[in-house]
Amino acid sequence: MFIWQYFRFYMQTYSQIPKIIAPTQYYNQGFILDKIILDTPSPEICASKIFEASGAKFDADVAKDLWQKIMQHKWVLSERLNRDVGFKIACTDFIENIGTDEELSTHNQEKLLVQMGARTISRDIWDTISDTQPPKKLIHKRIILPLVEGALTEKYGVIPPKTIIFFGPPGTGKTHFVKAMAGRLAWWFIEIAPSMLMVDGVDKIGAHLRAIMEKTRSLDEAIIFIDEFEEFAGSRDSANRIDRSITNEFLKQVPLIKSQPNKVLLVCATNYIRQLDTALLRPGRFDCIIPVGTLDDDGRKTILEYYLSMMNCGVVDVDHIVSLTPKFTPADIEYLFQIVAQYAFEEECESGANTPVTTEMIAEKIASFRPSLTEAMIAEFREDVAIYSRV
Repeated sequence: MFIWQYFRFYMQTYSQIPKIIAPTQYYNQGFILDKIILDTPSPEICASKIFEASGAKFDADVAKDLWQKIMQHKWVLSERLNRDVGFKIACTDFIENIGTDEELSTHNQEKLLVQMGARTISRDIWDTISDTQPPKKLIHKRIILPLVEGALTEKYGVIPPKTIIFFGPPGTGKTHFVKAMAGRLAWWFIEIAPSMLMVDGVDKIGAHLRAIMEKTRSLDEAIIFIDEFEEFAGSRDSANRIDRSITNEFLKQVPLIKSQPNKVLLVCATNYIRQLDTALLRPGRFDCIIPVGTLDDDGRKTILEYYLSMMNCGVVDVDHIVSLTPKFTPADIEYLFQIVAQYAFEEECESGANTPVTTEMIAEKIASFRPSLTEAMIAEFREDVAIYSRV
């Protein structure tokens, strides 16, 4: 790595930094080094940003001290290379090549998670979900707070959930909620995809599931996500031998995950909760069964504004667009804006003139767009909420 080419320069300069900046300021090419120190974010934000950049997880107090070292390292590298070295590069380079044994050990542990396909999720995703959406409020109170307020959970005897099911119509944002949770908690996000379980054929699915679950029980601060859960844990009443064995394996693994003292969440999502085996839906297996349904007006407005912020826009009446999209899911809105963006792009390519997105342009595309949700689906979802939800 390039760091070894400049290691001697770094050590010489780094060792002089306290002398250089005391008691005033050190200016060089517009940089104010002591301002870097003074502008250190809160310890929690430091930990979150370092986690996003490198995948290394540190306690908040450790992260605050590490943040200053990384920013000093970033400044030195930028000075030496005569260009601004990004935080991600400086963070990873410092932890891998200069950090203490404790920092290196932490980073090496995170590398093992990366080998399992673990990902870091931006904290900003949580903010793209409207506060008026019932699942967000519920997730915050029932899941996020018990996990981040450890002292209070012990004081009141609150037991944080370990196993969760999200259910609702396709495209309603179940996966988005799971990723948002991982970003909000600054935990690893690990998705168990069907390909991971079927790598050696259907006969080995149960064995692979057991092996993966055994690994996850040794992790800490991670969300294990299984989408289309009904494909792996369907009702055994009409299932074949292999499907019954997979469901039986889940029935064994869920209590084992709940028995571990580590901070690991198993989150499963399904579009068809009626297809799940009834044994998995009884109290004692999954702590929470949370419905994720239609968006309210504020929810759609939050998503619309998010996508509009990334586009070349003229005058757009967001409230009018909200009124035209009552049955639109988050996935529908995302696809709608892909269509609008492509249309505006093609128009400018042909005309050579600036073609900003307008209310009329979006409304025209909505008129020919068929949303995912129907009245029948919404009615069925309401029935499922009454029968299956448990929070």
